[in-house]
Amino acid sequence: MQTTRRALLAGAGTALAATAGCLGSITGGDGGGSSGGGNGGDTDCDLSAREPVQSLPAPSMGPDDASVTIMAFEDFACPHCRTYHLEEFPSVESELVGDGVRYEHHDLPIPVSEQWSWAAAGAARAVQDGADDAAFFDYAASLFENQSSYSMSLVESLAEEIGADGCDVRAAATNGRYRPVLEADRQRGIEMGVEGTPTVFVNGRQVNATFDAIQQAVENAR
Repeated sequence: MQTTRRALLAGAGTALAATAGCLGSITGGDGGGSSGGGNGGDTDCDLSAREPVQSLPAPSMGPDDASVTIMAFEDFACPHCRTYHLEEFPSVESELVGDGVRYEHHDLPIPVSEQWSWAAAGAARAVQDGADDAAFFDYAASLFENQSSYSMSLVESLAEEIGADGCDVRAAATNGRYRPVLEADRQRGIEMGVEGTPTVFVNGRQVNATFDAIQQAVENAR
């Protein structure tokens, strides 16, 4: 049974474990590999290629004029990112974001998976583009919950569960419509010195990807 994001927020509590990281050959290139794959015959969606999206703001929450900005770089296929997003991030969101603190999600496909590091991220960006940032974060949580079961049919059904256009999201995951956005975000992380995921910055300074470390860094930044 798929767990809802609300249940995750309620169950995460403050018992947070240290988060390790996924490492790989992060270079100045785009990571190679394919951004989609495996259309299958289990959908009536139109999966034909569409015009690539060249730019899209980072999904965010909190005030635009915040004095403190938390930036998290994640790979949707990285198990350590799953731990961070489902166990650490809910407390960051509920206890730190707002009142002068902004949170930004950034994609950095290492790639842990040549297919899903790109395809899942592209699907999430399609949700953001078609709905809003709040929908992106709901969808991202659902993706991380189901990280071990990724498929194009899952990408589509999870999008529909949050009220997004499942066919549009599946097409984006299949055809890499948001690949330019992901590549730009990946390059930004590389230029900031990211060597693995998850990697978190508070006002440009790298900190451990745990709630306690992020909270301390936010307090220091203030």
